Amino acid sequence: MASWGRVSAVLRNVLRGPRTLGSSAVRRAVAPVVVGSVVAGGLLCYYQHHANNRANIRTLPFTVHADEEKEAAAPPLSARKVRFNKFASVVCEQEPYMTPRDFLFSVMLEKVDRKLQKKNLTTQEVNKMLVAASKACAGNDLFRTLGDNGLISYTEYLFLLTILTKPRTGFHIAFKMLDVDGNEQVDKKEFLKLKKIIGKSKLRVPKDTEKPAEEGEGVKTTLQAYFFGKEGENKLQYKDFLKFMEDLQAEVQEMEFLQFSRGMDTMRREDFAEWLLHYTNVEHNDIYWENMRKRIPAGQSITFDEFRAFCLFTNNLEDFSFSMKMVSGTNRPVGMAQFKRAVRIATGHDLSVNVLDTVFKLFDMDGDNCLSHKEFIGVMKDRVLRGLKVQPDGFSGYWKCVKKETLKAAKEALGDTGCPF
Repeated sequence: MASWGRVSAVLRNVLRGPRTLGSSAVRRAVAPVVVGSVVAGGLLCYYQHHANNRANIRTLPFTVHADEEKEAAAPPLSARKVRFNKFASVVCEQEPYMTPRDFLFSVMLEKVDRKLQKKNLTTQEVNKMLVAASKACAGNDLFRTLGDNGLISYTEYLFLLTILTKPRTGFHIAFKMLDVDGNEQVDKKEFLKLKKIIGKSKLRVPKDTEKPAEEGEGVKTTLQAYFFGKEGENKLQYKDFLKFMEDLQAEVQEMEFLQFSRGMDTMRREDFAEWLLHYTNVEHNDIYWENMRKRIPAGQSITFDEFRAFCLFTNNLEDFSFSMKMVSGTNRPVGMAQFKRAVRIATGHDLSVNVLDTVFKLFDMDGDNCLSHKEFIGVMKDRVLRGLKVQPDGFSGYWKCVKKETLKAAKEALGDTGCPF
């Protein structure tokens, strides 16, 4: 620092001394050189100062230098993983698992009221569950019969959700791709590949979330024992797998029907409308609820067969969307006759007059007996995915939220007139 003081003193004398620099022109010429010297000298002193400090530190005893290690932030859990963890009631080898009862509740209820802690299973209890699964009979009450006597892993949870939301065509194609012999059957190892492929491709998972753990030689589960026996020695035929898919869909549909019909044999049209809007969260949701209160007549009901036909339609939304574009053109409003024709093309079945009338009274925004194709498909996808759709994030998601809240505030400010004057 003493050397830096001497340098600065000399420079001050040079700049102030009239005898040395007699003219302003000379000063202007020399000034850049002086400034450069000052900067260079400062850098030199700075370097020398830190070099001395490093030398002094090296001489200090018991000094340890190490890079600070920062703990990596854990990736955020997906909505499906969070839901799985909430409804899972048992733990095996420190991993949460659902029981068949837990799975049924997870697709019917928005939240679980957990009164007890998760149960840690012993090896004997797991073996007992596998024996029960291997002896279980096929039917549309399989999961209700097993109840809490079974294990469902997270990847199997994704797989079962896919069965509830997609048509059978994709499953048959994937099954045939793994069936190298062409005999319409697969072994346990091939089925695990099928489950992995369908679970990842059909249910979209955010990029920054966790990946499902690989399965195989770890904990044996109810599905593995049911399809392949307790020791995994059997083979699964496609006809049996197809029946399992149809039975699972029928079981969930029956439970949802009983839930919204309050245990009755028929469901009121307003209860059916409530089921349609369950899990949906769109911009015009309040308008849909108002349409239900004002337009749907009281005292009319929908049977379980009518309800099941509509559920079949929701599992074929992609085919329906394509059929709708062919019938009416891209994103144009559609009438009831066009809608009914597109459903028949996509599913091979007709929707009843009660169901069609309820749908149009609920989602017809301006009373012209037509539906907005794009918005209706969006609502139905929310319904099918049961609130587990990946929400938009980032800048576009932010502005969508801003737009929604701004329109809501403007509507409240303007009142019923809709006019600022």
